[in-house]
Amino acid sequence: MMSPSPPGVALAIARHTALEAWRNRLLWLLLLAAAGAVALGAFLDQLALTESRQLQAAVLAALLRLAAVFLIAAFVVTSMLREAADKGLELLLALPVPRYVYLLGKLAGFAALAVLPAALFGALALLLAPAAQALLWSASLLCELWIVAAFSLLCAVSLRQALPALAAAGAFYLLARLIALLQLLGQGPGATRGPSQRLFNLLLDGIALLLPHLESFTRTEWLLYQTGSAAALVPIVAQTAIFVSLMAVAALFDLYRKNL
Repeated sequence: MMSPSPPGVALAIARHTALEAWRNRLLWLLLLAAAGAVALGAFLDQLALTESRQLQAAVLAALLRLAAVFLIAAFVVTSMLREAADKGLELLLALPVPRYVYLLGKLAGFAALAVLPAALFGALALLLAPAAQALLWSASLLCELWIVAAFSLLCAVSLRQALPALAAAGAFYLLARLIALLQLLGQGPGATRGPSQRLFNLLLDGIALLLPHLESFTRTEWLLYQTGSAAALVPIVAQTAIFVSLMAVAALFDLYRKNL
């Protein structure tokens, strides 16, 4: 009997990951998050005295983005750890299949699942902005979710516990979104110029080199003021390709060095 080919095994793992998401009601959670964000946006629209539509769009975009990030990170971590707890990982890796096939199959499955919230929430963005801006916002959200999924996978493989993995993924996401603001505050006119401040600024610059600049992803002003352009996707796609590749390599290194 011929052994299955690595691409076929990776595809089967990705398909199983998608099926697991369906069984875990991920779609229903996304729909519930979308309904909650729309309801809150409509409520704030009624409260605002001026620029109610801009406020509704800003709140809706922020809530949808955070809901998508949280649900994808939570699913990646719980899926990986559930499989490890059920000894499914050991059984799978006992087969004559390289470990990289398993990892790439899981990553492909998570990447495919990220299309679901990006498409769903991008469709809601059509209520707030022209189609071109909504499409740009949705594509950027997809790239952001791919980075989050890859880092969450790395955390699950490395830490092997749900709470530390989710905490690490959350800290990574917040720091990646706020690092540019922290750099700006550290170099602002009100900042001190002593040695400690210079050392702190150097530390921030070093951290910024290691993080994706998520503040440039999924920008709310694209929906509010139609300022986005296709050129904005070029650095976003480039950062996504670089950081997803680096995180996959790091997760693969950690997976190979562990005795399962």
